[in-house]
Amino acid sequence: MILTPTRELAIQINECLNEYTRYTGIRHCVIYGGVKQAAQVNELKAGIDILVATPGRLLDLMNQGYVSLNAVRHFVLDEADRMLDMGFIHDIKRLLPKLPKEKQTLFFSATMPSAIASLSRSILRNPLKVEVTPTSSVIDTIEQYIYFVEKQEKKDLLINVLKKDKKQSVLVFSRTKHGADKIARILSKAGIGSEAIHGNKSQNARQRALSNFKSHKTRVLIATDIAARGIDVDQLELVINYDLPDVPETYVHRIGRTGRAGNSGTALTFCSKEENTMLRDIQKLTGKNLVVSTAV
Repeated sequence: MILTPTRELAIQINECLNEYTRYTGIRHCVIYGGVKQAAQVNELKAGIDILVATPGRLLDLMNQGYVSLNAVRHFVLDEADRMLDMGFIHDIKRLLPKLPKEKQTLFFSATMPSAIASLSRSILRNPLKVEVTPTSSVIDTIEQYIYFVEKQEKKDLLINVLKKDKKQSVLVFSRTKHGADKIARILSKAGIGSEAIHGNKSQNARQRALSNFKSHKTRVLIATDIAARGIDVDQLELVINYDLPDVPETYVHRIGRTGRAGNSGTALTFCSKEENTMLRDIQKLTGKNLVVSTAV
C-alpha cells in the first residue's frame, strides 16, 4: 500500500505503476476523494496487489468495509512532510494499528521535520536511513536569478517576464490559494494563457489544469506548494517564485521541478522587502547567493 497526501500525486504514482507492472500481471488501483467512489470500489472488489491511496478516501472505504489492510506486506508513506503540513498525521496514526505488525515500512520525505522524525522512530524498527541528496543541494543545471521588487510591482514584472521570455512551459509558485487565483486573473487580462491549481479547486478542475499544462495547451500554471506535489512535466523550462516560501527547503523542492533528466532550467525569484529574511534563510541553506537580475 502506498499512502500519499494529494490526489495529483496518487494519480501520478498510479500512472507510473502502469509502466512498471505492464508485463508482470500485477494488479493495482488508485483511490482518492473528490470523485464518486463506485468505480474505485469496483476495482477493489476485483482484487488488487498494489493500492495507491490518499488518507481520507482510504479511511472512508475502510469504514465502509471495502478495504482491509490485514494482508499488507509493504507500507509506503510518501511525502511524509506534506502529510504533516496538510494535517494528515492523525489519519496516519489511525491507520497504523490496522496494519500487520510484520511488514516492511518505507518513509519518503523531502525534509525531515521533528514530528515526522518522531513518528518514524515510533513505528520503524532499526530503520536504514537513505539520503539521495542533501536537503540543501540544488541541481547545477538550474540557473537561478533574483529580482528585488516592491510587492505591488510583482504583477507587472511577471507580465513583462512572460511576454519577453517565450519559454513554452512556466510554473509559477504562489504562497496562498487566493494569491494563485489572483495571479491567474492578472495574466488572463494581460492575454497570457494560464490556469491556477490549488486545494480549493474541484478534483476535475485540478486534473484538467494539470493535463492542459503537461500537454502544453496551457503555457503557465500557477500553483501552491501543496498542489504542486505530483507535478512532473517533461522539459519544464522555467520556474518563477512569485512569493518566497516560508520554509527554505521548499525553495529547493520548487526549483527542482525544472532542470530534470539532464535538461537545463531557469528559476526566477521575486523578492520584496518583507521577504528578505526568507531569502537569507534560503541562501544560508543552499550555500549560494542568487544572481541579482535587473533585466526584463
